[in-house]
Amino acid sequence: MSRDPVVASDLEVQQDSATSMSTLAKAMSKFRLAVVQLQVSAVKADNLSRARRLVKEAAEQGGKVVLLPECFNSPYGTGFFSTYAERIPGESTQLLSEAAKENKVYLVGGSIPEEEDGKLYNTCTVFGPDGQMLLKHRKIHLFDIDVPGKIRFQESETLSPGNALSVFDTPFCKVGVGICYDMRFAELAQLYSRKGCQLLVYPGAFNMTTGPAHWELLQRGRALDNQVYVATASPARDESASYVAWGHSTVVSPWGEVISKAGADETIIYADIDLQYLADIRQQIPIITQRRSDLYTVTSIQEGSS
Repeated sequence: MSRDPVVASDLEVQQDSATSMSTLAKAMSKFRLAVVQLQVSAVKADNLSRARRLVKEAAEQGGKVVLLPECFNSPYGTGFFSTYAERIPGESTQLLSEAAKENKVYLVGGSIPEEEDGKLYNTCTVFGPDGQMLLKHRKIHLFDIDVPGKIRFQESETLSPGNALSVFDTPFCKVGVGICYDMRFAELAQLYSRKGCQLLVYPGAFNMTTGPAHWELLQRGRALDNQVYVATASPARDESASYVAWGHSTVVSPWGEVISKAGADETIIYADIDLQYLADIRQQIPIITQRRSDLYTVTSIQEGSS
């Protein structure tokens, strides 16, 4: 007996639709992340010009989400923050907005020194492909350390901390944002994971003491503990700078493997983020569902973006 032609047509449409949706879902489960390790100088205009050029190059190579380094528009140091600080919106964020729109990318704008109401912040802004600002993350944990005989640095001498977590949505996945020293705090990454983030990004500028000791280790730890991708963007190394960045921008998989890594010089690194691979890992080792919330928990006291 032959099928009713209308019914057959409806079935075919449903099958075609299901196939199309499956194909789309598969396509959206992978995207290319580009991490820009920028050579930062004392000339802000040069930094902005280089950033714009490298974002364009990253997009031309297939980058859908592009990450810039901490303090991409200025040298890193307490003596520079007030001189290079801007209000938001301002010169640097205008460039980020334009670069995101021109290249149709999600642009995580590293960080810049921000001034508001007489206070200074270390702030990351994120822009969507339409050029609109999606969030503003102020560094939560200020970099105050003293390693005798090696390095002493006190961000709190000039900067104020942010007071909120920052998450943004893309068509691919949710992304959690931290800045440099924020990466040392496992609780922040845990909260981002619980909020559904599958990628954590940390613009950062570890130094020649903490860099070789902890930079990669922390990234792998955050990725493995939370079964997420982790990406860091450092400025390129400048041996003549008062603060010498370690470089070695990196992307780590949910398995804890380094899948892309820069050296010390200016470059762009790429990683294909595979969300199906992430889902497979979470199914194989289901720590998310095995947590003992009856014994312990990590709680967010204050919600929202800075």
